[in-house]
Amino acid sequence: MSEDLNEDERELAAMVREFAETVVAPQSYEADRTHTLPMDVVAQMGELGLFGLPFPEEHGGQGGDYFALGIAIEALGRVDQSIAITLEAGVSLGAMPVFRFGTEEQKRDLLPDLLAGRALAGFGLTEPEAGSDAGATRTTARLDGDEWVIDGTKQFITNSGTPITRFVTVTAVTGNEGGRKEISTIIVPNGTPGFTVEAPYDKVGWNASDTHPLTFSGVRVPAGNLLGERGSGFRNFLSILDEGRIAIAALSTGAAEGCLEAAVDYAKSRTIFGSALSTRQNAQFTLARMRARVHTARLAWHHAARLRDAGKPFAEQAAIAKLVAGEAAMDNARDATQIFGGNGFMNEFPVARHYRDSKILEIGEGTTEVQLLVIARALGLAG
Repeated sequence: MSEDLNEDERELAAMVREFAETVVAPQSYEADRTHTLPMDVVAQMGELGLFGLPFPEEHGGQGGDYFALGIAIEALGRVDQSIAITLEAGVSLGAMPVFRFGTEEQKRDLLPDLLAGRALAGFGLTEPEAGSDAGATRTTARLDGDEWVIDGTKQFITNSGTPITRFVTVTAVTGNEGGRKEISTIIVPNGTPGFTVEAPYDKVGWNASDTHPLTFSGVRVPAGNLLGERGSGFRNFLSILDEGRIAIAALSTGAAEGCLEAAVDYAKSRTIFGSALSTRQNAQFTLARMRARVHTARLAWHHAARLRDAGKPFAEQAAIAKLVAGEAAMDNARDATQIFGGNGFMNEFPVARHYRDSKILEIGEGTTEVQLLVIARALGLAG
């Protein structure tokens, strides 16, 4: 736990850590094995107020900030990345766009259940031909009287098919000016005719996280379902992704720490050639590097989150945090698996699940290459 936390932040970290160890961790192996999101755990997260952490009380939130959300996500990511990403996506990609860009009516209608964990929402951005290059979006939405008619596909959409998913916010091309696509965001309620949540993916990791491809075929929703101003979708989702990168960095830090703690405990208890593995200098150096990665990753996301909450520019720092923390999670997962030897290859051990889970942390919400591009641009490098 970092020394820069105030008393309230320390209490939050301790509370979520206890919840993670006593409620989340015991079910993690079975949820991963069966590819099932445990809705009872999601409900308990809602009861603890985790989905409402960075939102004002007037909307049903806890009156906290984005740093508080990061604390909770890090504590969960330490034991179960699938649960951590469910919270991260539920807040950053589900509720935050409504809070940031929605009308007062949209906020009154949608936020109370989202912030209480009674409902989830997805953010439909990625497409088969539009991932890092989100400007290549092909999903379209045209006005027909007082309705939007939406056609297209989305892929890799988190929280889009759970029993409590209420809607997906979709980016779509709504016009073309001077050869440049006009991209807007539109709320599409689950169950709308023509909107199909396809079968879930068979993934390498995050097996207990709910992830689906989506299909839109002549989907009609009211014109009032536009989220934010028409044509502001590209700009709006970039700001949402900047914030989300801080949250993913916090998740990555938790995963890196979980691997470190498990590896230290195992090295101390594992006897090899008559002595504990932890007495071997090679193992000690490996564990020391793992500790340094956790420390650096935590400092990076803390800095980015503090800047964001202070209303200061933070896009470059968010990119640095995601880059450093994502690589720390992957590197620590690899090293922890090596420390565990054959046991590290068995899914019953958390380090094996972290090994499978952590790779997506270098891909989702902006690949490593995208983070490097953001940082390079901040250095004034063109091209």
